[in-house]
Amino acid sequence: MTRSTAGVTDLATDVAIDVATEPAGIDIGARARAARVAGRQLATTSPQVRDRALSAIAEALVARRQDILAANRRDIELARELVAKGELTEPLVKRLDLSGTKFDGTVEMVRSVGAQPDPLGVTQRATQLDDGLDLFRVSVPIGVIGVVFESRPDALVQIASLCLKSGNAVLMKGGREAAESNRILAAIINRATAAVAGIPSGWISLLETRDDVVAMLALTDDIDLIIPRGSNEFVRYMMENTRIPVTGHSEGICHVYVDRAADLDKAVRIAVDSKVQGVATCCAAETVLVHADIAAAFLARAIGELEGHQVLIRGDERARALAGGLGGGMEPASEEDWSAEYLDYIVSVKVVDSAAEAITHVNRYGSHHTDSIVTEDGVAADLFLSGVDSASVFHNASTRFADGYRYGLGAEVGISTGRLHSRGPVGLEGLTTYKYVLKGDGHIVDDYEGEHPRTYSHLPLEAVWRPRPAP
Repeated sequence: MTRSTAGVTDLATDVAIDVATEPAGIDIGARARAARVAGRQLATTSPQVRDRALSAIAEALVARRQDILAANRRDIELARELVAKGELTEPLVKRLDLSGTKFDGTVEMVRSVGAQPDPLGVTQRATQLDDGLDLFRVSVPIGVIGVVFESRPDALVQIASLCLKSGNAVLMKGGREAAESNRILAAIINRATAAVAGIPSGWISLLETRDDVVAMLALTDDIDLIIPRGSNEFVRYMMENTRIPVTGHSEGICHVYVDRAADLDKAVRIAVDSKVQGVATCCAAETVLVHADIAAAFLARAIGELEGHQVLIRGDERARALAGGLGGGMEPASEEDWSAEYLDYIVSVKVVDSAAEAITHVNRYGSHHTDSIVTEDGVAADLFLSGVDSASVFHNASTRFADGYRYGLGAEVGISTGRLHSRGPVGLEGLTTYKYVLKGDGHIVDDYEGEHPRTYSHLPLEAVWRPRPAP
């Protein structure tokens, strides 16, 4: 099937400034250098300018809804051909679909980002070093960010909105399955923001090929951070092939642990929702751990619920023995199942003898993404919440809550499972760093050295620093 460009050509024609739709093969270095210039300009814009640009994006998405959905349908048609060939799974096709409430949610997400407090120019700490010598630590954009993300066209809108609000320029590469959707969305965003006074051209650029990504990884002088969203192998490849700092959004091997003191109604609802509410998302549960004291009662109810959603269940020997006694069946789980990210209607089940054993299993096989305990025992809950080494740990809640929008961050550029700079859903704050601003009045270091030095006061200040608006 040949890709059609109908619906995109008219849009591209009337875009005055649109580096996002330039043909593949363009110099990625030139784009990155343009992004560097644009990012420095964007960093000095007022929050009102950036919020107007976000409003313009939301309005443009609504106005071009039918064109976007037409491009999205072409992506879905091609994806279904890949499903028929066994090259793609049906849940992944569903992630491509922008129709219905998904489109409305995407627009609402843009508006939600716009409604967030300005992340820039925030005084994080203020210290008086001496009379008239005040030091401020102030939030600033990271600069230029390269993001490689999965086949979710709504992710492009999330990433662009968060980067714009936080004053960062961005180079993006989406999955090939969403190529048509990504092109028109990038073009619409570029056109909408180009019409807003104060927003520089070149702040957003869409990459299309793997060669583009390889070229981007070499641009240590022009790109400040790489954010890959994908498997551990993919994230590891990015880390090993660039000297640019990488914030890894790796796979989600998430767990629900049903403790001996769990409320069965809550346990079944949470386990099922964690697995099936968004089966192909990184915060979907892949393994359910259940305490031996409650396993029979839990499985008696959970198996039917999961199978009602067409979930294939794989269990260890103890879980399978219990399932057989209940008149049901499970496939045997292998060692590989405990570290598998299915992204499909498959779940593994393991019976454990204590919360401590559950914690050990999660820390060994999990990906440090999101894990949940279901229990009415506060001591067991706290043991799990403090003992599990993951970016998000929950008590009596579905793992599907691990999301930037649901956390009140507006949206997320990804979920970091690492420990440096940012962790968990990466929203606006995770896209900023800081710099120190020192305000003096002729102060010199020599006055604080020698035989009769002045002393530093190092007193905390309540003051804040913000740059004065340009005339």
